[in-house]
Amino acid sequence: MKISTLIILIWLAGVNLTAFLMMDMDKKRAKAKKRRIPEKTLFVTAILGGSIGAMLGMWTFRHKTKHRTFLYGMPVILLLQLLIVWVAVRGI
Repeated sequence: MKISTLIILIWLAGVNLTAFLMMDMDKKRAKAKKRRIPEKTLFVTAILGGSIGAMLGMWTFRHKTKHRTFLYGMPVILLLQLLIVWVAVRGI
């Protein structure tokens, strides 16, 4: 495995774990009526490669599942990321 591939895989593992944990933290903060993680931050984390972690966090913690921007936005981000990878691999 090339070093660049390894770096990308480590990045994706880290950013997805971060997105997953951020959904858990935000849900707990919402229940405790404490300061929340901004939605923009949750989306930026997904855009940076954490869309799978964010979606798993949404469903695992039942958080943001009634918000249309998250319900539709996260899968759209994931599809766009998959399209980018597909184009990159095919060399188009």
